[in-house]
Amino acid sequence: MMELIHIFNLVLTVIMALAFGYQGVFMLIGFLKRKQAARYAAPEAPKLHRYAAVISARNEAAVIGELIDSLHHQDYPAELLDIYVVADNCTDDTAERARQAGAMVYERFNDRQVGKGYALDYLFSCLRSAGLDSQYFGYFVFDADNIVDASFVREMNNTACSGNFSAVTCYRNSKNFGSNWISAGYSLWFLREARFLNFPRTVIGSNCTVSGTGFLISADIIRENGGWPFHLLTEDLQFSADCTASGKRIGYCDKAMIYDEQPTSFRQSWDQRIRWTKGFYQVAWHYAPGLIHSMRHGGKQALSAYDILMIVAPGSLLTVTLLLINLMAGMACLTQPPEVAWGILLSELQFIASNILTSYAGFAALGGITVACEWHNIHATRRQKIGYVLTFPFFMLTYIPIAVAALRRKVEWKPIEHHRAGAVLGAARQKKPRTLLDRIA
Repeated sequence: MMELIHIFNLVLTVIMALAFGYQGVFMLIGFLKRKQAARYAAPEAPKLHRYAAVISARNEAAVIGELIDSLHHQDYPAELLDIYVVADNCTDDTAERARQAGAMVYERFNDRQVGKGYALDYLFSCLRSAGLDSQYFGYFVFDADNIVDASFVREMNNTACSGNFSAVTCYRNSKNFGSNWISAGYSLWFLREARFLNFPRTVIGSNCTVSGTGFLISADIIRENGGWPFHLLTEDLQFSADCTASGKRIGYCDKAMIYDEQPTSFRQSWDQRIRWTKGFYQVAWHYAPGLIHSMRHGGKQALSAYDILMIVAPGSLLTVTLLLINLMAGMACLTQPPEVAWGILLSELQFIASNILTSYAGFAALGGITVACEWHNIHATRRQKIGYVLTFPFFMLTYIPIAVAALRRKVEWKPIEHHRAGAVLGAARQKKPRTLLDRIA
């Protein structure tokens, strides 16, 4: 029996290594090619297009004004950027704060269709009904807690004009890296996504993915879809999977930066990430057949489809399965004579412990490399940057119970409490080289 368990361990480990090994190649590209980032940047666009910034906000009175203010300070003609807010089921004065800040506001009250996807769909419907949709080249999607870098719209316009993109995503930074180990965990994950996923995808010409906020959608796509028909728990990933499965392109603008506020309480983090995990399961269920079919085309489209498929694949569940099988094997051996049982049990516990320690070391290395490469982009003290590398593995390992809980638990969208941005707002208005590698390049 133990030989079968060892074979199972080896086979599952090899499968996971082969399935996700391409991300190691992405990391290598992100590390080696970063000095040549200017080569992959979009040239100055021949035309400045007109855009609308669309913001879904639920009880965001504390932060909505700062986002709108940062949009008013764009290095882009003000007459070419309109700002719309959908105040979604708000019980505070979000709508009034947004109007005072200079946005056009629509209020929505619907306790049955809850979530950002429904709110965006409602807003696009309002714009279409008012005859406003025909004047825009595209729509920027923001969360109310964002702060937008001064050159954001100009840089995104450059990228949008450089290729036939259905959407363009950006560099997602954080306002509150140094708040605690939870906010730092989120921040490192999004920095890693920009540096070691979306940037390498740009280098090799495969599809990127939009991630929650700070992305641009082509107006043609909104018209083609009749709005925003993406209502799963992770509507951003659903949109990415839909684009990839249908052969549409998603680009990445490394020079466009937003600052996002991350949760700081474990309760809110648990609720948010269990929703994300449940949403990943939903996207896998609905889009895996289409993505597999898209892989038949070969080339970059096949790589893009495979990449999305691995993102939504339940990798955490494979880890859970590996640990549970070995734990059950260790417990089952207790029926054997004591001298045999304790030897087998000790062996299985050592295997489980070694896997956990290996995972810790791997995530710590990933966090350390990300911090080292993005050092000058992280708004935190030296001690916080280094210290939270050590807690990053704990943040990632909490996905193991989350992956299990999301299987059976009914998950609904819940709002995240946000606060003011503070000093980050001033930094977002400054134009300067972002990293040491940018200075060298």
